[in-house]
Amino acid sequence: LTFSLLSVTLLVSFGSSMLYGYNLAVVNSPAVHIKAFYNATWSQRYGHELTPGPLTLLYSLTVSIFALGGLVGSLLVGMLVERYGRNGALSRSALLVLLAGGFMGFSRELGSPEMVIIGRSITGLHSGICLSVVPLYLGEISPKNLRGFLGLIPSIFICLGVFAAQVLSLPELLGEDRFWPLLLSVVVVPASLQLLLLHCFPESPRYLLIERNDICGATKALRRFLGTPDVQDVIEEMKEEQRSLSSMEMVSVWQLLRDRSVRWQTLSVVVVNAGMQLSGIDAIWFYTNIIFENAGIPVSQIPYTTVGTGAIEVVAGLIGCFTIEKVGRRPLIIIGFCAMGICSAGITVSLLLQAALPWMRYIGVTCVIGIIAGFCMGPAGVPFLMTAELFTQSHRPAAYIVGGSLNWLCNFTIGFIFPFLQMSAGAFCYLVFSGVCLLVALYVYIIIPETKNKTFMEISHIFS
Repeated sequence: LTFSLLSVTLLVSFGSSMLYGYNLAVVNSPAVHIKAFYNATWSQRYGHELTPGPLTLLYSLTVSIFALGGLVGSLLVGMLVERYGRNGALSRSALLVLLAGGFMGFSRELGSPEMVIIGRSITGLHSGICLSVVPLYLGEISPKNLRGFLGLIPSIFICLGVFAAQVLSLPELLGEDRFWPLLLSVVVVPASLQLLLLHCFPESPRYLLIERNDICGATKALRRFLGTPDVQDVIEEMKEEQRSLSSMEMVSVWQLLRDRSVRWQTLSVVVVNAGMQLSGIDAIWFYTNIIFENAGIPVSQIPYTTVGTGAIEVVAGLIGCFTIEKVGRRPLIIIGFCAMGICSAGITVSLLLQAALPWMRYIGVTCVIGIIAGFCMGPAGVPFLMTAELFTQSHRPAAYIVGGSLNWLCNFTIGFIFPFLQMSAGAFCYLVFSGVCLLVALYVYIIIPETKNKTFMEISHIFS
């Protein structure tokens, strides 16, 4: 593990992945203040306040527009990484965060709810790009024995982003009504740091050699990342992959979906990425305060309970990161989804019984913590790592577009319909999430092989 490898991993995780986690959770605590701002602005414009239904709809749009922006960003990944490279795409995407921060930071001063919604959509666009490009970049620069460890560091930073949003949302910090625009726009700080420093690190050697045929540039990049002048073995492995792909151009999404030789890899990416979002984790992150309130936690204690769950997320992410090379990708993701499925069912039971047994509320809180811990230990990062490992260079960008698009589409669906699902189905809505988690775990157990310590070509041969 060289200084360059660790530095660039921490930089892109801090400047990109952490912002995804932060923006997922940041709208949770200031929901009351944002709704009050919407109501006051509506009253000034039209002379009457919003009724509860339209207000819920407008706030749900504010929450879920982040995922629509992410969907658009994920569709742009193939074009961006082919034109600008992995490093170049990440550098340019940081400019989007600065633009979004300006929109959200000045929205209240200008009396414009539209600026909040536009800013949220732009942060989603940034996250949609980075959520695919960061694991793609790290997967291509990492030696195979460190690919799992470095590939899960971004998932730790996603958890750190959620935790940072929860801490900054405390009443003692930025949780007061006057500070919510600052709370939303503080994302410009990590993005600015990435914009300033990322150009100091080389482009992906695999991109330089296989796609740009720049052997000299790839050799220099490998020597920098691996910390050794002897990189001939790695160069030969990449040349072998280049030769196997010499008659094949970069495939499009449509070609990927029609390619029977990679249909099980493609189906696996679809199942795991869709399952990751339909597991209900976004409902937990977007609406933590409402869930805890329904579980009977006193309102004054909810912000601190939420911060406690954030700390557990980080610990679970660290456990996953430091165990993945020992236990493998497959066991981690199976254990994570099984834990989430069991705990989702536990939330339903606790909500149904807490009227008769008040102590059941603590079981409910424990189950929420179990869902978060299970997610952060495996499903938070392994699907993105597996997408890089299951495909060769020609198919990888298209695979990230498919996985990313499904990820964000399901994210939007859950973020938008969860409040209405909760109103109509009550406690039973968590059983839907439970079923999804257990089915995904079963699919991974039956279909997906272990990929640790294998080259991309070896993994491709296992599937074929």
